[in-house]
Amino acid sequence: MLDINILSLIYLIASVTFIVGLKMLSHPASARKGNLVAAFGMGLAIVGTIFLYRDDEGNKLHNYAWIFGGLLVGGIIGTLSAKKIKMTAMPEMVSLFNGMGGACAALISMIEFQHFANHNYVEATIAQSYEAGAVVEEAVLSRGVPIETLLTIFAGLVIGTVSFAGSMIAWGKLNGKIKDFSFKGQHIVNLLLLTLTLALSAYLIVVVATAVDRPDPESDVQIVKELGSTPLLLFYATFGLALVYGIFFVMPIGGADMPVVISLLNSFTGVAAACGGFLYNNNVMLTGGILVGAAGTLLTILMCKAMNRSLKNVLIGSFGGGAKPGGGGSNKDQGTYKEVTLSDAAVLMSYANKVMIVPGYGLAVAQAQHACHELEKLLESKGVTVKYAIHPVAGRMPGHMNVLLAEADVSYDKLEEMEQANEEFPTTDVVLILGANDVVNPAAKTDPSSPIYGMPILDVELAKNVIVNKRSMKPGYAGIENDLFFQPKTSMLFGDAKKVLQDLIGEIKNL
Repeated sequence: MLDINILSLIYLIASVTFIVGLKMLSHPASARKGNLVAAFGMGLAIVGTIFLYRDDEGNKLHNYAWIFGGLLVGGIIGTLSAKKIKMTAMPEMVSLFNGMGGACAALISMIEFQHFANHNYVEATIAQSYEAGAVVEEAVLSRGVPIETLLTIFAGLVIGTVSFAGSMIAWGKLNGKIKDFSFKGQHIVNLLLLTLTLALSAYLIVVVATAVDRPDPESDVQIVKELGSTPLLLFYATFGLALVYGIFFVMPIGGADMPVVISLLNSFTGVAAACGGFLYNNNVMLTGGILVGAAGTLLTILMCKAMNRSLKNVLIGSFGGGAKPGGGGSNKDQGTYKEVTLSDAAVLMSYANKVMIVPGYGLAVAQAQHACHELEKLLESKGVTVKYAIHPVAGRMPGHMNVLLAEADVSYDKLEEMEQANEEFPTTDVVLILGANDVVNPAAKTDPSSPIYGMPILDVELAKNVIVNKRSMKPGYAGIENDLFFQPKTSMLFGDAKKVLQDLIGEIKNL
């Protein structure tokens, strides 16, 4: 009893650290400490569970070799992955780890369904006890499963499997190994898959609940014999359907919607983990899952709002997945663009009063965040005010640009959210765009035929001068050309972002 009370206290402390850590993650200045606080709570919960957990019969955990073996292998792989991962690959790493969480939740449901409803075990125990004239106490485990437990099992299976499959596809798409794929009527197929998965789950819940809740032992034997291997076969069929649905669910989604999808899948994993907490009556697992699920859902809603689109539109619209280059869906003549030399760009920025930097995925690819911070400090030493304009869906995951700039020790006070930045662009002398494309494309406001039409953007065209750094004129992630590049006040500065910034720094120092 003392161990149980201590474990409950540990779970309470761990739950509090999750909440405190999540709160600290809301600000870059405290995010790293918040992560450590939450990690400490999780470690405390794991150690407490291993050494203090007792089942209903008072038995302790005994398979320590498997437990510590798994912790060791997982810890080594996780540590090495986190140490070696580049910031450009952080989004796919998040997707990969999130998928592993969904897979764990699905595996828990598989194990628990077999534990409660394995027809061979139920048939053997019921038949043997009944034929021997004994009271059927061995079947109580199977016969006593509440329907809410079965609901939790199937919720964890379906949601966890969809999260796993979807996250793996997102991981492949983010690292370029999987391309967007869609076909005519795919949304209907997806809907049919989801309906069939849910219908099969409901059928199994009713069948298993009926089969294990008969008061008459003889009818128990008859029902179980009639069912045969059907429940388990249908259970794994449900798993297979959920797996296919998870793949088809994410395959057509691309472009600027990928951060939204990653956030949504993250919330799925949290909900699936919470189902595991319900199954095991584990408060810390339940709290962690609910926090992740709620945070992911709120972030998804906020990002949809920032893009001026509904979640339904994101999921069925295939935004950015099927667009082709050509200027926002029309065949209009874009005109010509002009280039700017490094020396001219250096002069323009050195004698400006205010410079706004717009970071994008090109900055992440080039690992140019440190060079960008060096340029910021150099310009400020010349009396120039430098700020950063951050779009909510810039990059490949929520907060991607914030993480990049925080790594380079850029002050959080210099980061302007979209609404703040848009108010300052009219008084800005120079905007330097580093690899951003779709989030500064005026077609979102002016071209109804564009697939990004209606998405709020950074109004960089309101500034006096715009310098765009890109490797080439190749369209951005949404697959469309950018009208901004052909406007009179816009100049192109081609090249790798890191090298361009380093050369630009050299030119400014020589002025």
